[in-house]
Amino acid sequence: MKKYLSILMVIAVLFSFAACSNNAKSTKTETTANTTEMQKTENTEASASVSGKTLVVYFGVPEDVDTNDVDAVAGASIVVKDGEKVGNIQYVADIIQKNTGADLFRIEPETPYTTDHEDLVDLAKEEQNSNARPQIKNSIENFEQYDTVFVGYPNWWGDMPQIMYTFFDTYDFTGKTIIPYNTHGGSGFSNTISTIKNLEPNANVNEDGYTVSRNNVNESESEIIAWLDDLGYNK
Repeated sequence: MKKYLSILMVIAVLFSFAACSNNAKSTKTETTANTTEMQKTENTEASASVSGKTLVVYFGVPEDVDTNDVDAVAGASIVVKDGEKVGNIQYVADIIQKNTGADLFRIEPETPYTTDHEDLVDLAKEEQNSNARPQIKNSIENFEQYDTVFVGYPNWWGDMPQIMYTFFDTYDFTGKTIIPYNTHGGSGFSNTISTIKNLEPNANVNEDGYTVSRNNVNESESEIIAWLDDLGYNK
């Protein structure tokens, strides 16, 4: 009798080990599956963050200056390249657009700004002092389709031009990523990135924007491309 009881106890112990082993294998399999699924989700989310449709927006005023015998920078806000005069910020925008494959939009004022440097400086200060909202002539079609918006502007008196405030008042950036870039005469971004974050609290404002001195714009292409590579937006 004791012999039979001993055999039964051994069998019971063997079944117990088998059950524990199966449970451990099941738990391990479930854990591995869950981890794999989480990794897939994270990879998908990371990919989605740079795979949506992208728009490059810019505002700038190429000033009317004498470009005779000039092949680099002339005046405060133009670049002369291959004989063509373009605004500093337009030059940067074109490089971003070319290397990302994004759509391009230029902010144009309803009333054109003067291209005379001194008059433009004075006008910019007057608009800032009055907290003006210059009207924008054109509009972006189907703005909701864009997930990422590169926003470019010159630094005027330590701030964005007032027409940029009009721009941010006009469009809903909820859920979108905003990537600022600007040109300046020595002040960099000033506090404009913080300003954009305050204007668009429901957007993801990337603080790793690109800023370049107006004196170095004509030599900035490789630097811009490297910046886009770091952001993951270079096509």
